[in-house]
Amino acid sequence: MIYDVPSVDHSMMHPPAQQLVIPYREMPKPALIHTIDVDKFSQKLTKRASYRSSSQCAKFVRIALQSAGAKIVQHPVAASDWGRTLQQIGYQKIKPEFNNPQPGDIYIIHRTKKHRYGHIAGFTGSQWVSDFKQTSYDVYKDPNVTYSYYRLAPQYPQV
Repeated sequence: MIYDVPSVDHSMMHPPAQQLVIPYREMPKPALIHTIDVDKFSQKLTKRASYRSSSQCAKFVRIALQSAGAKIVQHPVAASDWGRTLQQIGYQKIKPEFNNPQPGDIYIIHRTKKHRYGHIAGFTGSQWVSDFKQTSYDVYKDPNVTYSYYRLAPQYPQV
């Protein structure tokens, strides 16, 4: 439930990729806002998850997103810091809908004094999964935690 760190590299971020500047008039138009396959995301998350936490929720969610088509170049280590990355790959922050989750939804529990890395999990269509198969979204059983909730933005065809 903690973080996403390579076993050897303990730096906070991966090195930034080289950036190429393209004049606006020459920029290609994207066909879709996002190209994340929610079914692949859910399948990968479910397949890799255990019945107990291994303190690697962010890593498991990242791998599931990448296997579903997300292009993640840089990413934070702590689960609680994943909001901006999710928005960069096509998610939008919405009001939490734990009573009506949709497949592909992701929530983040922000860090607390007791949980310094926070937590992240995705909804597969039948349950919340991170590095383990959760029985509910409320994994910390702490009334003081705060959540951010994300859903994939609607797909639009190229105009």
